[in-house]
Amino acid sequence: MTRPPRTAMVLAAGLGTRLRPVTETTPKPLIEINGRTLLDHTIDRLALAGVERVVVNVHYKAAMIAEQLARRHHPRIEISREAELLDTGGGVAAALPLLDEAFFVVNSDVLWLDGREPALQRLAAAFDSERTDAVLLLQHVVAAVGYEGSGDYFLDRAGSPSRRGEREAAPFLFAGLQLLHRRAFSEITDRVFSLVRVFDLVEGTGRL
Repeated sequence: MTRPPRTAMVLAAGLGTRLRPVTETTPKPLIEINGRTLLDHTIDRLALAGVERVVVNVHYKAAMIAEQLARRHHPRIEISREAELLDTGGGVAAALPLLDEAFFVVNSDVLWLDGREPALQRLAAAFDSERTDAVLLLQHVVAAVGYEGSGDYFLDRAGSPSRRGEREAAPFLFAGLQLLHRRAFSEITDRVFSLVRVFDLVEGTGRL
């Protein structure tokens, strides 16, 4: 991809149950790190990558999140309101009319450190619209701080990912950053579904 996408989606509709009781009063995207909310950290990174318009889906404590977003002047913010939780995939699908053909999707609770080349730029560089419908940012399990799971993906010698089986342990975990093409959603008609379903469909076509 010659330049990063101009639109992005930030997933901010979740209930934040794992961080209770903190999230009983403050939605997880508004938790502050170094005096700035997780949501603002994420949008700042997207703006630095050249994103001009960010769609944020909201559900839990939506008014608080909308109030925080109203303080921003750049990039342009669009809010996608969910009367019911649509899960990650359903949330993105509902917002597709607000997004370009290819777009970033970032979890609002992800705080990442860039290396020599920013992660979002690496995703854009790896995306080829002729050959791919989704590019995921993966992290080595052994290098992930505070992670105790079994990983998500294997990589073959060509760098192609395959999701682990139920009883397997994989060396890479999905880090919550991705670049998707809208055609990745073309086969799904459900309203509520996970992005994992999208990843599996794209993997099955060899376009992950």
